[in-house]
Amino acid sequence: MSKIQTWNIGFGRIGEQRELKFALEKYWRGEIPLEELEATSAQLRKRHWAYQKEAGIDAVSCNDFSWYDQTLDMVATLGLEPECFRSIEDPVARYFAMARGDEQRPAMEMTKWFNTNYHYIVPELSADLKGRVDASGIRERYAEAKAADIATPKINLIGPLTFLANAKRPDSPDQNSLGLFDRILPLYEELLRQLSDLDNETVIQMEEPVFVTDEATQLGLLIRTAYERLAQISPKLRLYVVSYFDHAVEAARILMQTPVAGIGLDFLYDEGRNLEVLTSIAQSSKELIAGVIDGRNIWRTDLDARKRLLDEIAKTIPAEKLILAPSCSLLHIPYTLRYEEKMDPKVRSYLAFATERLEELDLLNALFRGEKLSETQRGALEASREALAVRRSDSAVTDPAVRERMATLDTLRHKRDVPFKERILRQHERFGYLPLATTTIGSFPQTPELRQVRRRYKRGEITQEEYDRTIEEQIKACVEFQERIDLEVLVHGEFERNDMVEYFGEQLSGVAFSENGWVQSYGSRCVKPPLIYGDVSRPEPMTVRWSTYAQSLTDRPMKGMLTGPVTILNWSFVRDDQPRAETCYQIALAIRDEVDDLQKAGIGMIQVDEAAFKEGYPLRAAKRPDYERFALESFWITTNVAKPETQIHTHMCYSEFNDIIDTIEAMDADVISIETARSGNVLLRIFKERGYEMEIGPGVYDIHSPRIPSVEEMTAQIHALLEVLPPRQLWINPDCGLKTRGWPEVEASLANMVRAVNVVRKELGLI
Repeated sequence: MSKIQTWNIGFGRIGEQRELKFALEKYWRGEIPLEELEATSAQLRKRHWAYQKEAGIDAVSCNDFSWYDQTLDMVATLGLEPECFRSIEDPVARYFAMARGDEQRPAMEMTKWFNTNYHYIVPELSADLKGRVDASGIRERYAEAKAADIATPKINLIGPLTFLANAKRPDSPDQNSLGLFDRILPLYEELLRQLSDLDNETVIQMEEPVFVTDEATQLGLLIRTAYERLAQISPKLRLYVVSYFDHAVEAARILMQTPVAGIGLDFLYDEGRNLEVLTSIAQSSKELIAGVIDGRNIWRTDLDARKRLLDEIAKTIPAEKLILAPSCSLLHIPYTLRYEEKMDPKVRSYLAFATERLEELDLLNALFRGEKLSETQRGALEASREALAVRRSDSAVTDPAVRERMATLDTLRHKRDVPFKERILRQHERFGYLPLATTTIGSFPQTPELRQVRRRYKRGEITQEEYDRTIEEQIKACVEFQERIDLEVLVHGEFERNDMVEYFGEQLSGVAFSENGWVQSYGSRCVKPPLIYGDVSRPEPMTVRWSTYAQSLTDRPMKGMLTGPVTILNWSFVRDDQPRAETCYQIALAIRDEVDDLQKAGIGMIQVDEAAFKEGYPLRAAKRPDYERFALESFWITTNVAKPETQIHTHMCYSEFNDIIDTIEAMDADVISIETARSGNVLLRIFKERGYEMEIGPGVYDIHSPRIPSVEEMTAQIHALLEVLPPRQLWINPDCGLKTRGWPEVEASLANMVRAVNVVRKELGLI
């Protein structure tokens, strides 16, 4: 069999040592000029292209690099910046102002990219939108890739239907942005015209993940119209439409009726359904980009199983029409195992990060073609098979004590015994807080000095006593600050925590960590997800020591801060050898023990953050009931140990709640805090319409922007909240945790927030 082409859907950009993160943050602080940021960016692009070329990838993306987000890049390329930013003449300043806000303008809204932990900037479109297409940046990257000896640079674009489906209409919030299809499509046509003279043949990868959602069933005519027109812009352009994260059966059948060159399907996250359209693809003579290597998880590929899948696909699709690829962009996994020197070698052998995924893809190609493997390839294949066999029989993966406890789950799958209306009366009596109670979401700024102390502790350069003393000093100063500005419900600041998931993962059995397994979340923000490889349990308390110390410093309520089981699951790389639900239940049992220990130690308010609850939802409605069931049960298992007078809080990040409001209510948390500052109060209205009874803390200012909101601005925001919900039901807090912000802006912003609350309380006669 002749060589089959291999593609990479996309690659990370933050850098394997987070070089882009550090360069961006230095640039934002004014410590380096733009030229140095550009030089670092060019160096990273060249390195990433070289990795892919060395792995034998035939089509390498030339413009998957971004300073902040690819959707924001499309906004800039199409000239669709919101009106308030257009007065900023410098394009770089305008770009970062849209992403991060400035003194005059808040940042654009940000939300999760489908069901991942990656965030994108939400385009803001209006009925009178007027774009000004500028493809110069894409052309520069193409020329740069060619100069780096990339034979087939591939241009990645967010497709028009995904761009529209992910946009919002500030001018008409109730209108679907897809209604602007006739205004957007000409901009895409102009963009392709500006790219049509780059080469004798230029490959365009249109990314359309919206095609794997239920919305695809309503997009039929728009899909056909878009790709009939776009695919015929120029004979020099070869247009491929790629979907990922689930099946795209409906869209694929329509695309086969258009002149696109090929279709990309994800054979990892609904293999069976996508197999249904192979015959139609073969009859249409389209090329098939088969996503057969997992781009979202990090467990070593079972190459023999993947070959069997390819053998099945090849019964229908001829080899010359088949392209092998990861299931999605490798942006969602760490760069390389090259630097993982401290990890348990056995666990390390179970893993494959981005560069290893490329090597797997090349090896799978050779295995599938049946060619004689080189000595290196034979060794790699034998190592892969051996690692898979060891993992299946590893005693560290299965814990009999955890399995025994899991047998008791049926007695725990229920809400708290006392209903909310009775619990909240006891809680008000216990804590006595006023309407519009003030608090924060949990974390406070982590300074470079604090991070240095943590690094020194981990390297063994300071003792446990010295480290603990530093953390106590930080907590004491934080408590004193909160009391000084008169916050009513306090937090300890989480100074002992590197990350809200990593901190817990490090203390749970069955979980491993990488040294350098960073993944981009948004902009310069990176996370290092836990690697859940075995049965999960909690050997000892994880937070009680710090929460009780903080409570000893004040008479005000001190919230105990925990990360919930669903968020730990969704923000980890989860073992793939058992159902995700089973792993989630195991985590829930561990966090349940922590809730109980906290309340026994006198902590009366406990926040179980479920920031990623919505993120884990399957993209197809038919699959959601199973997820909702185990997600709800996991939260109940965690929290139903709480006494009625123990107040359970939870927090959710960037989520559209309309379709899950019943589920949120069923969680039965006493107080939920949500992010609403970037989206106005549109998200909050559903709580009023639903008749939601629990207490709510809508964020009154955006913590992802460095700007300091004024007292007047937050007073106006509180009044806007009161148009939706009564004061007794409302808490006042920032949008999210404050760890990424600087102390000066946090101190000023929170002080202004408390002042704004007092202004409103006086107006309402509450004080």
